[in-house]
Amino acid sequence: MDSKSVEDMIEGLSGFHFSGFHMDGSKLNNIEKPTTTLAIENVHKQPFIIGVAGGAASGKTTVCDMIIQQLHDQRVVLVNQDSFYHELTEEELATVHEYNFDHPDSFDTEKLLDSMENLRHGQAVDIPNYDFKSYKNSVFPARRKLSQPQNFLQVNPSDVIILEGILIFHDPRVRELMNMKIFVDTDADVRLARRIRRDTVEKGRDIGVVLDQYSKFVKSAFDDFILPTKKYADIIIPRGGDNHVAIDLIVQHIRTKLGQHDLCKIYPNLYVIQSTFQIRGMHTLIRDSQTTKHDFVFYADRLIRLVVEHGLGHLPFTEKQVITPTGSVYTGVDFCKRLCGVSVIRSGESMENALRACCKGIKIGKILIHREGEDNGQQAPQGVHVVCKSFPRVKIVTSEIDIGLNEGFRVIPGMGEFGDRYFGTDDDDLQV
Repeated sequence: MDSKSVEDMIEGLSGFHFSGFHMDGSKLNNIEKPTTTLAIENVHKQPFIIGVAGGAASGKTTVCDMIIQQLHDQRVVLVNQDSFYHELTEEELATVHEYNFDHPDSFDTEKLLDSMENLRHGQAVDIPNYDFKSYKNSVFPARRKLSQPQNFLQVNPSDVIILEGILIFHDPRVRELMNMKIFVDTDADVRLARRIRRDTVEKGRDIGVVLDQYSKFVKSAFDDFILPTKKYADIIIPRGGDNHVAIDLIVQHIRTKLGQHDLCKIYPNLYVIQSTFQIRGMHTLIRDSQTTKHDFVFYADRLIRLVVEHGLGHLPFTEKQVITPTGSVYTGVDFCKRLCGVSVIRSGESMENALRACCKGIKIGKILIHREGEDNGQQAPQGVHVVCKSFPRVKIVTSEIDIGLNEGFRVIPGMGEFGDRYFGTDDDDLQV
């Protein structure tokens, strides 16, 4: 059973009910049992996708090469939008100097999306190798079998995929694939000088043709199509590859993201506290079925306090100045005062004490999620995937994400029924 099936199952179990949400466990009998490994693999191991846009000859390729060079210990591939130009017809070839290569319609975006979809799901793809002298997909001298097509370059799935192109931000479907969007901002006169040198030397074009094409198509396309996409960029790099400081910061951020949980690379609203031996040790204790109720509550409370403190760090704040006992001015922050808490009965009630300890006088409400049957998998990657996707404005903070679901839809490795263990109402205590 793939991740989509699990998503559909979880979404199907979340119909509205007067007491909150209604999850009908009887439906589980009619659903195919999941294959945990496949489901997890589809939710995890998503590549970190970077989009690099900017005007022609702005230095995009140089920026990409520098990022790849600094990420030498990671699997990184570069996919160039130029590889997805439409092949020109005989009529277009006859008047090639009148063809606008800087217009969005000159690219085969559907083929690009199809290739990216395959790479995201761990499948190798054949990327066209476009020849700018013949304006066609040329024969690429790859080390491949003769029986295979020779005008494509095989690209394997990687940890990081860099999408480069002048109009790579133009289509919203392509933008949605990206975890980071970079716009390389370079002065127009510098871009023109580079373009003249590149087109005459590398592409064998006449300088008069290059200047004519620039004035007729390139400049207007930049103003009409490329520059407006600058607003979608997360990072703007002035001076392109000459800005070593910006590139170093970008690589540092990428390394941070690669070190995070795979789901954090996909969803910016998901935060997993950085694991330490302390956190791992506390998880070991509360997951141990032999841990006593007293120890379970003690270490669960410690973990809950860490999660609450971390979550409060994402609240809005304003700058505030105070006078210290020494008469000095201290510039700090004032946290949002209009706060309330909502706990989900009944496991969520275990977090109320930690919230009250951190937020003096906070008011806490309660909601009830009515559930029939056993675990429904909201704590597993499949459940996190559905919640983050359905509620992108909700920030989720946790100390750990479990591996997945077993054939009985139980979270594994899990820790049992948290509420029962915390409040002492599990079956073993009842028998005693």
